[in-house]
Amino acid sequence: MAHFIKGELTALGAEIELRELGKQEGTNVDLPPIVLGRYGNDPKKRNILVYGHYDVQPALVEDGWDTEPFQLVEKDGKLVGRGSTDDKGPVMGWINSIQAHQKAGIEFPVNLVMCFEGMEEYGSDGLDDLIRAEKDKFFKGVDATCICDNYWLGTSHPVLTYGIRGCSYYSVTVSGPSADLHSGIFGGMVSEPLIDLTHILSKLVSPQGKILIPGIMDMVVPLTPEEEKLYDDIKYSMDDLYAATGSKTNLFDTEKESLMARWRYPTLSLHGVEGAFSAPGAKTVIPAKVSGKFSIRTVPNITPRELDECVSKYVNTVWKELGSKNKMEIKLMHDGMWWLSSPDHWNFEAAKKATKAVWKVDPDFTREGGSIPVTLTFEEELKKNVLLLPMGRGDDGAHSINEKLDLINYINGVKTLSAYLHYAAVQPMAGA
Repeated sequence: MAHFIKGELTALGAEIELRELGKQEGTNVDLPPIVLGRYGNDPKKRNILVYGHYDVQPALVEDGWDTEPFQLVEKDGKLVGRGSTDDKGPVMGWINSIQAHQKAGIEFPVNLVMCFEGMEEYGSDGLDDLIRAEKDKFFKGVDATCICDNYWLGTSHPVLTYGIRGCSYYSVTVSGPSADLHSGIFGGMVSEPLIDLTHILSKLVSPQGKILIPGIMDMVVPLTPEEEKLYDDIKYSMDDLYAATGSKTNLFDTEKESLMARWRYPTLSLHGVEGAFSAPGAKTVIPAKVSGKFSIRTVPNITPRELDECVSKYVNTVWKELGSKNKMEIKLMHDGMWWLSSPDHWNFEAAKKATKAVWKVDPDFTREGGSIPVTLTFEEELKKNVLLLPMGRGDDGAHSINEKLDLINYINGVKTLSAYLHYAAVQPMAGA
């Protein structure tokens, strides 16, 4: 993908470099290179930095896909395939914007600075260090940043995003016997790691979504009446939630409660168990070692360090109370801070005008439940405003089976990205 992007952009006249980052920590595996590029070097034009990622979540047909996940299929007005909306479609959108200007004979309005990475789905390993090292070199002179790596809130109304939650991802590993055991021979005679792990996981969060780890909710910024009013006019209904999930398994009965749970409160999700039997059929094995994976989405003012202290202390307390003879390890796999900005900035005003020009409606200003760790790094290191300008809809199924991007969103998305660059080129810089 890195070489594909380089080839596409080089053919359009962009200056492209594949920046190698070394080895992934603890392995001998090369990190995928970061694509750094520039299209245009006119000192009279503004420099707009755009970010995206070319890596995707894993996908197998047997997960439940209707099509081969790594073969893009156009079906019923939708582009179906892994990465269509997260984030290969939007990355291609920036390339399409350059192509469209060239074919139409229209001068490109800004100097486009590009940063496309290949480790976003695993915590953006190596990217923060690169940004810090290059802030006064490659990224010098950037006037604003635009990230196209999130989604509309629902399915019918465009949005601009000014806040995202952070994410801390953990593993809990329980190990006992030196090898897997036969349950008919050893069941009832040894302490089973999977039983211990299941006990720990059940103590992290309630079926109603309540985090059971003490201290986490105490760090959350209290809700003010002014903030609560912001939810009243957002165009979102419970039907949007039903459409996005394909079910009515909602924890809350109102739009406001649901959006607050997604945006301003932390959540804890269980993701899976590594090492346990998961294939079809019956296998009477006692696994010798199992690891449970869970993540916590964080919000203001939860810091990763304080969160780690809470999680580690609690899990070790639960383990001690269990009294098992097995061994347990709790480990932070990766983390990313939350980000909260203000939409009262010329960068957001340019995106608002672009959205109105293409979609004929004013966008809603929203926060987001997902995590894009690099957002905060760009803002802190470059000292410039960061905007999240989504292309896809809330029902696109990113990270899930049958991920899609509606064709109209792709086409109008390219138009919106292009229009944004034109408005950003001339927007008064008050509030910069």
